[in-house]
Amino acid sequence: MEIKRVTGTLSVSPQISVADVTEIAAAGFRSIVCNRPDGEGADQPTFDEIQGKARSLGLEARYLPVVSGKVRDEDAAEFNVAMAELPKPVFAYCRTGTRSVTLWALSQGATTPVPDILAAAKEAGYDMGGVARRIANGGKTPVDVADAEHDIVIIGGGAAGISVASSLIARDGELDIAIIDPADTHYYQPGWTMVGSGIFDAHTTARTMGSLIPRGVHWIKSAVAAFEPDNDAVILDGCRVVKYKRLIVCPGLKLDWHKVEGLDETLGKNGVTSNYRYDLAPYTWRLVQGTKSGRAIFTQPPMPIKCAGAPQKAMYLSADHWYRNGRLDDIDVQFYNAGGVLFGVQDYVPALMSYVERYHAGLNFHHNLTAVDGYARKAWFSVTKPGEEPETIETEFEMIHVVPPQTAPDFIRVSPLADAAGWVDVDQATLRHKRYQNIWSLGDVMNAPNAKTAAAARKQAPVVAENVVADIKGTGSQAQYDGYGSCPLTVERGKIVLAEFGYGGKLLPSFPTWLIDGKKPSRLAWLLKERVLPPIYWKAMLRGKEWMAVPEKVTVSGKTAA
Repeated sequence: MEIKRVTGTLSVSPQISVADVTEIAAAGFRSIVCNRPDGEGADQPTFDEIQGKARSLGLEARYLPVVSGKVRDEDAAEFNVAMAELPKPVFAYCRTGTRSVTLWALSQGATTPVPDILAAAKEAGYDMGGVARRIANGGKTPVDVADAEHDIVIIGGGAAGISVASSLIARDGELDIAIIDPADTHYYQPGWTMVGSGIFDAHTTARTMGSLIPRGVHWIKSAVAAFEPDNDAVILDGCRVVKYKRLIVCPGLKLDWHKVEGLDETLGKNGVTSNYRYDLAPYTWRLVQGTKSGRAIFTQPPMPIKCAGAPQKAMYLSADHWYRNGRLDDIDVQFYNAGGVLFGVQDYVPALMSYVERYHAGLNFHHNLTAVDGYARKAWFSVTKPGEEPETIETEFEMIHVVPPQTAPDFIRVSPLADAAGWVDVDQATLRHKRYQNIWSLGDVMNAPNAKTAAAARKQAPVVAENVVADIKGTGSQAQYDGYGSCPLTVERGKIVLAEFGYGGKLLPSFPTWLIDGKKPSRLAWLLKERVLPPIYWKAMLRGKEWMAVPEKVTVSGKTAA
């Protein structure tokens, strides 16, 4: 943790852990302010976890969340009130500290000379030049002056963002590209299912962002506040402006833990866990090892979610451990799915059902988790079966693996790029935006009807790279995305049902059936998941080596990209 002093009464830092609260108290701070919404990052503790620790140490804690980069004047006013009311000195944090400093700077705009605001922020390591322009412009960030300009700007440094940057560089090493992402760490999220079953260590799924940004690509370590597509501009944290000629949008999803009442208060304890968070996946494995009897619940929220098979993967691997250790007869395994089917592509269901029967797992469809009481070991589900009156049921558990509801990030949902449902609106074949011809999107945040998986991003990145380069050169060729997605369903330790499919559930196997029949559990598919896919991810996909992902090109007759 790095504490940065802004004034005598306020210091800030990037995201803190629960353990850091002890150090904050020892440093003499009397209050903590959280300016980061819960669920923004995959490794982020909830505010309730921070608040619980703060209270135990005699500190006050206040939750003033601000959408990534989107600091409103009203937010600054609330921050000013909090600074007046809370015991001092105050410690504030967000993902990087920028939102907290921005709130302070805007709250001081009417009473403190701008040079003094800029100097204090600079001393703490933050550039508030954009905030100064906003203050001078009556509260609105002007986009006529850019802090940076690049030919191609990529929003998001996850699997999709780094892969498409590498694919672009592989096609034209002279391109001026920038990736915008505030995260210090990049995660191989497909590995978290394996962490939750004791097969991978968590640390093997994480690497520093700086080590993965392709050589020659600029890394702008910031969050996006807003899009100004009519002005070819992106507004960042601190009200900075980045201009582009072409924009690629792929920031990933938001995990909405708050939509389940009581969940954020009990995550990581009381038998409540989730493989959808880096720091919780190891807890899943500890729970699986420690569960000897009682009910084990595994939930799946309404679609869309990233890796739709992950909720049941956790169930299969947990039940397999109990099966192998002779405990399964004493454990009641239950799968609660908000949807109406076990898996969206029917061809794979028979193989999955054989494991449901093997583990004596109960299937509860149209059951959506709405509340959890970890201390009482109880969960509540809203049941909405077709043709029946909705009802709420209560059930007890010894352990519960929760998959949170998921949405597009707030700054996407409220932007001009989004469709009515809040997803980036693209052509499902070319992945080009339907209204803005110099914008493309890939990964989990766009609205093409495909599975939201890293395997999908692996196929999408070359398509977008090919189409962007074709657009730059003015050629008539276009690469087409067929909706490919892959879900290696880990049905037992050592075997996988390798689901590969495209738009409309069409099967798109990568291997001949004599080698891997995706509709049957396979030892070879397990070896692919455990030993082959991680190095392919780190050493091929993220480096622009398009193994089994070369895009199909289609020449558009009589038409060239504008």
